[in-house]
Amino acid sequence: MVKDSVDLARRAFNTGLSKVLQYRVQHLRALLQLITERQADIIAALQLDLHKSEFDTSLFELIGLENEIKLALRELSDWMRPEPVRKNLLTLMDDVYIKSEPLGVVLIIGAWNYPWALTLGPLIGAIAAGNAAIVKPSELSKNSASLLKELLPQYLDKEMYQVVTGGIPETQELLKQRFDHIFYTGSSTVGKLVMEAAAQHLTPVTLELGGKSPCYIDQNCDIAVACRRITWGKFANCGQTCIAPDYILCHPSIQNSVIEEIRQTLLEFYKEDPKTSPDYGRIINQNHFDRVLALMEGCSVAVGGDSDKSQCYIAPTVLKDVSPHARIMQEEIFGPVLPIVAVSDISEAIQFINEREKPLALYVFSSDKKVIKRMLNQTTSGGVVVNDVIMHYTVNSLPFGGVGKSGMGRYHGKHSFDQLSHKRACLVKSLAMESLNKPRYPPLTASRLRQARFFLLSRCCSCKHLLCIWAITASVLALGLLIALLVNLFKVDHQFT
Repeated sequence: MVKDSVDLARRAFNTGLSKVLQYRVQHLRALLQLITERQADIIAALQLDLHKSEFDTSLFELIGLENEIKLALRELSDWMRPEPVRKNLLTLMDDVYIKSEPLGVVLIIGAWNYPWALTLGPLIGAIAAGNAAIVKPSELSKNSASLLKELLPQYLDKEMYQVVTGGIPETQELLKQRFDHIFYTGSSTVGKLVMEAAAQHLTPVTLELGGKSPCYIDQNCDIAVACRRITWGKFANCGQTCIAPDYILCHPSIQNSVIEEIRQTLLEFYKEDPKTSPDYGRIINQNHFDRVLALMEGCSVAVGGDSDKSQCYIAPTVLKDVSPHARIMQEEIFGPVLPIVAVSDISEAIQFINEREKPLALYVFSSDKKVIKRMLNQTTSGGVVVNDVIMHYTVNSLPFGGVGKSGMGRYHGKHSFDQLSHKRACLVKSLAMESLNKPRYPPLTASRLRQARFFLLSRCCSCKHLLCIWAITASVLALGLLIALLVNLFKVDHQFT
């Protein structure tokens, strides 16, 4: 059944329909229509899966998708246009450009924590780039997966864009098939398996993974504002966000202030009992519930710590004086628990970050430009935000993706289009002016080599330079014509005198 779906998608792609601009525009509009018309159904599914409220769903899932689709609709004709490049003297009279072409059939494996944004987001890029797609939503967010399988065929081409649901067996069967690109969002453990399977077919991959995203709070900082923003980013979606701040680094002298500000912010956001707040989510299932609680063992709880397994509820929790060697510092938390690790200064913070795997996101809060500059220059991460968290994800002109173990490849906006396109090198020559090719033909001589070197190493043709060359050429031709005309006039005048 899985193979049949892939074969059907490939046959649909081979018709060439998806290469046409209007076809892509039509399906992007249809996807936008799905999000708009079926918003109530999507909200209901997410309420069942993750206890997301109506407003949470709009803010974290649907508005971003709408923005991505509208950007693609506005810009797609420009993105598809051939991109001219610089020439050398040998190709001065030729058409030299890059043409963006569809890769073919793309496999999109979505994530359960944002089952709509992280599944349809890559699909927008696949449609815009002209690909067919097999969409595999996560089985953990089962209500969203079922709804997506029901809705997508109602709005999109049933053969070109298909949904395959199921668990590990279905995913394993999919990974045995040959795709032209695989786009996976999830854990690094599964990411390795995806990459291994893709290698069997030499299939390129985009891996949007995660990791422990550090958050450094400098002493020279408005701690109240910093903690308000950190609290929002950390505990949204019950901490189940790949770019949520995973832990805080700060000087021991401000640790208590940080704890108190977070405590007050939690009270403002979720009132006395977060369990009753419509804006506070739940852990996806009991396995993850047990995993997150186990990470906290042996740590000192400063805020929260309550839990209820029957509801997969873990209260917003802050841990203080956490050892760098504690279990919670060895793996991504992916839950509503925020450890605080003490560091003596910015140098120790940078060393702490650099001794670990490269994170998907890095956050620094400071009013000191020198501190900010050092953090930017002496660390690396998929993305970085200064004096806020998560918000770089909302800027679709920025590439979103990881580095090292936090992932590879990038998407959002045109970056999605480029990631899921083949950049085809195109050189279109004329059969005229064959004499210019003599320097490359045998018999090769020192003279011909000098000519070839001159032509090949002379890079002159940006648009501005090309205009200059044409202007000079036109001027020389015009001057030659003028001289010839004057000479002819002189001859005629001389004959009559």
